[in-house]
Amino acid sequence: MALDRKDLAILAELTTNARASHTELANKIGLSSTALARRQKALEDDGYIQAYQAALDLARFGLTTTVLVRIALESQSDEALKAFEAEVTKCPSVVRCFLMSGTDDYILIVLARDIQDFERIHRTELSRLPRVARVQSSFALREIVNRAVPTVVFGETKR
Repeated sequence: MALDRKDLAILAELTTNARASHTELANKIGLSSTALARRQKALEDDGYIQAYQAALDLARFGLTTTVLVRIALESQSDEALKAFEAEVTKCPSVVRCFLMSGTDDYILIVLARDIQDFERIHRTELSRLPRVARVQSSFALREIVNRAVPTVVFGETKR
């Protein structure tokens, strides 16, 4: 499916308000509700839209500390990578994990209540991960940008 300007406009609107009704979206984009619903369904069916989710205020849950954790494994063998990846998915405080190029094998995003809570997470979750040679942690001081999608995806349709 090739995306046109209307499709990109639908996607741009949904990234800022996934709960917008078909009528609201149709009015903003200049389509009928029926045409909008048909296009949105096609975007879902073709995999452009994978899910809808709520953005939560994590501070209300006490999660005010974001930690970037860089991990180097003792080996980059297939067995070591698979063992690490199988276990890191079980860590409840890890919200993102990336396999990296360069000096670190993985970067994890961990959410904690505070530094003491991160110490607990380090002790009970991270230090138990298999084949880890080195763990380095950096604490985010303040979030500057948090986008689900880079605005360049939408080209000229983004305001």
